[in-house]
Amino acid sequence: MADAELPEKKRRRIEDLTEKMAVDGGYDWDGRWNHVRKFLERPGPFAHPDFEPCTESLQFLLEMCKILVIGAGGLGCELLKNLALSGFRLIHVVDMDTIDISNLNRQFLFRPKDVGRPKAEVAADFINNRIPGCKVVPHYKKIQDFDESFYRQFHIIVCGLDSIIARRWMNGMLISLLSYEDGVLDPSSIIPLIDGGTEGFKGNSRVILPGMTACIDCTLELYPPQINFPMCTIASMPRLPEHCIEYARILLWPKEKPFGETSLDGDNPEHIQWVFKKSIERAAEFHITGVTYRLTQGVVKRIIPAVASTNAVIAAACSLEVFKIASSAYIPLNNYLVFNDVDGLYTYTFEAERKENCSACSQVPQNLQFPPSAKLQEVLEYLMENASLQMKSPAITTTLEGKNKTLYLQSVKSIEERTKPNLCKTLTELGLSDGQELAVADVTTPQTVLFKLNFTT
Repeated sequence: MADAELPEKKRRRIEDLTEKMAVDGGYDWDGRWNHVRKFLERPGPFAHPDFEPCTESLQFLLEMCKILVIGAGGLGCELLKNLALSGFRLIHVVDMDTIDISNLNRQFLFRPKDVGRPKAEVAADFINNRIPGCKVVPHYKKIQDFDESFYRQFHIIVCGLDSIIARRWMNGMLISLLSYEDGVLDPSSIIPLIDGGTEGFKGNSRVILPGMTACIDCTLELYPPQINFPMCTIASMPRLPEHCIEYARILLWPKEKPFGETSLDGDNPEHIQWVFKKSIERAAEFHITGVTYRLTQGVVKRIIPAVASTNAVIAAACSLEVFKIASSAYIPLNNYLVFNDVDGLYTYTFEAERKENCSACSQVPQNLQFPPSAKLQEVLEYLMENASLQMKSPAITTTLEGKNKTLYLQSVKSIEERTKPNLCKTLTELGLSDGQELAVADVTTPQTVLFKLNFTT
């Protein structure tokens, strides 16, 4: 047979197989979901004590259950594949990033021709084309661009994020959706959150039932702090290639403004190339080696090292928890799983406990203990440096003499200039008193966090 005839023969064979697999114009050919039916239509030693095998559970997964996947990167690609092959058809995916060539070694839904396109759209197209009947809806946006009504439509939300800020914001959104009647939580308002995270050969997955189990902020101390280099080292005594890159990013970019008033964009090759060039010059001046384009991009974008096998394991664990909760066939993870294969294979689970005074889920005003002579700057630093809060750019407001007063707000330049002098004033000079309530807004949460000021002697 001539080589030219092979592609045509292969095409006809695929068409014949597709036609045979379709049943009454649908996608569920005989035996397609046998692997799922084994878990849902028969009892087993690990099933939930209250589970009753039935056919309705599979139909719920196929036709009704709506899943939101946040992130379409290393974890997100694995999650979308796993969920679609497990019978979930109504899936939405949110991701604000575009595909970079460095993603292709582990984010297997993407190809070289996709570089530059939105991750969410390419991932959705791939799954929809590859898995018959699946309807993945992409959203090339930030999670902050959606309101409550968007998130309320989903039965389960699963995160494959590399940002603690985004995790905390999503956690706060789901907590804000909770309903209480006479102080009792309405179970129907709970949207389970399955969270996965990886760093190199380590990873974790967890199950969060907002209002019932420990939330992201309850265990904030478990997340490794972001590496920040001292400014004096960056400016005067660089020793590492990262110091040179940070020098170009933090000091040279705003000073030289190579592209006008444009902010440094880690996804813009021209911006990264400029930082790379300046970093090389800085490194040569101090006889430092190791500055590469890839390292430059990693430092600028705060890229966390990723290993494909770790992503696969954690995404599998998260997908399993989604399946268990959606089907009610098995008891969910309680509630934190840790995975490590740096030296051999090690995994264990533990129950993360709720904090009674959690700033996100306790619904109790947090105590701030400061002497009246403390300056507002000290309060601001506490909000940012405290391990249980870790705010990024807190905006502080209060009520004085029946009127709302902004004590400090950084995100709006005109207000920041007007309120900056308050940072040098004492709490007494600002008119604050013992027991005063302070409302703090931050990018880490969609909710305003209430604090109660307690003066110490």
